[in-house]
Amino acid sequence: MSTPQPDAARPSGAGPDEDRVTPDGLLHARTGTDVSPEDLVLAAGRDLTEENLEWARRKLAAEGPAALDKLLP
Repeated sequence: MSTPQPDAARPSGAGPDEDRVTPDGLLHARTGTDVSPEDLVLAAGRDLTEENLEWARRKLAAEGPAALDKLLP
């Protein structure tokens, strides 16, 4: 049984530039829709409790939709 080579999964014609990491500035976490407190709680990995929802409401009031962007890549 042969072991796979590191480049075995690379499509033919794929150059070394295709292995680059996407810069953070090009990654988008949101779809352009409104951010709800529930979205923020779940993105933070917290349970949907009234205490956590209140935390999310305060955070959204202070930071706006950018609060979600700070939690997600």
